[in-house]
Amino acid sequence: MQKLHFSMLINAPKHKVWHAMLDDRPYREWTKAFNEGSYYKGSWDKGSKILFLGPDPDTGEEGGMVSRIAENKPYEFISIKHLGIVQNGVEDTSSEAARKWAPANVQRNVAERFAETQGTGREIESICRQRKV
Repeated sequence: MQKLHFSMLINAPKHKVWHAMLDDRPYREWTKAFNEGSYYKGSWDKGSKILFLGPDPDTGEEGGMVSRIAENKPYEFISIKHLGIVQNGVEDTSSEAARKWAPANVQRNVAERFAETQGTGREIESICRQRKV
């Protein structure tokens, strides 16, 4: 299993960072960086199923990931468990291709970083765990 860690310092109150990460319109904006047209269907509530979708860059067909919100502590922490994939509108949690993604976890922590920002900034940490492909 490969573990990736990303961190970014953002000089904004944590409620603004939270909404910029998870609200529909800003989510579509920041996810353009890795897949133009990305969006989600579902709820960020703990226990809810959520689909992360977008066009395949090669075929243009809709695809993505089937996930469940494992934890949601508003303005503090969210944990997402990836269960499988979506191909051509069909959810797949059992094929070999789907098992390469599951179980993968994404955790986002919105934590205060007073020492580095004189008490004004927030840091987003994202830890991703997935099986090696």
